[in-house]
Amino acid sequence: MDQITILYASLSFIFLLLCLNLLFQSKKHPQNLPPSPPSLPLIGHLHLLESPVHRFYHCLSQKHGPVFSLRLGSQLFVVVSSSAVAEECFTKNDVVLANRPKLITGKHFGYNYTTISTSSYSDHWTTCIALDPSKSSHRVVSMPLSPFGEMRSDGCW
Repeated sequence: MDQITILYASLSFIFLLLCLNLLFQSKKHPQNLPPSPPSLPLIGHLHLLESPVHRFYHCLSQKHGPVFSLRLGSQLFVVVSSSAVAEECFTKNDVVLANRPKLITGKHFGYNYTTISTSSYSDHWTTCIALDPSKSSHRVVSMPLSPFGEMRSDGCW
């Protein structure tokens, strides 16, 4: 094979991957996202990032408003640049925004989302935080062994 054939085959393979990525990406993302600048299929908005990132965010907030979304690689981020909107996020919608994403590792390594680091914000999570000895004002050495047994039976460890 000569080099032109290899080049055409590589370019057509990359084009096929980009088309498949666009096809599957458009089906799984909700349509009620905040506005965002145009992005590239695989890298998202990484090509737009500039050196002082806070100035980049300021320019985007001037164009798209105080709330906008960015896709950096495969991760979607929602950027809030207004203090009033941020206050509303952390007072009225704090429970909704406190949840963690349901990843496959949390299901298998986190005992079906029951550990402190993988569970969503709920009564179970607050119980696990309350029983965590590292968050306690007492030293772990001075604690009796019975609370550890309760934590293990409750599923927090």
